Amino acid sequence: MKTPAWFKVVAVVALLWNLLGCIAFFFDLRLSPEDLAKLPEAQQALYAARPGWAVAATAIAVFGGVLGSIGMILGKRWALPVLVLSLLGILVQDFGLFVLADGASLAGPVAVVMQGIVLVVGVGLVLLSRKGIARGWLR
Repeated sequence: MKTPAWFKVVAVVALLWNLLGCIAFFFDLRLSPEDLAKLPEAQQALYAARPGWAVAATAIAVFGGVLGSIGMILGKRWALPVLVLSLLGILVQDFGLFVLADGASLAGPVAVVMQGIVLVVGVGLVLLSRKGIARGWLR
């Protein structure tokens, strides 16, 4: 069955979205102690409270999102398990950020909304890739 054009467009937009996530992740990793000292006190506390495994989960989330989006663009069914792994990375990251580190009070409502959008996009990409497999768009 022919893959609809909208599916490819969504996959390309998803790739761009996840590439932005990778860029944000790299900038986050490159923050020096001097850069961290310039942040508001609440954000400094958030960085200090973040467990290493939550940072690793962020890497899985963003790189899995990029790879899964590429899989969708290429019409590959392996996009689904990669996007599921990315979604799991989002969930683990959010657990570390909002449950263990109390990121909601430390980072504020903007961070909560942004992570909510990230979660919705992650779920949406998993559902879309499942639909792509069911419709024969991903083989």
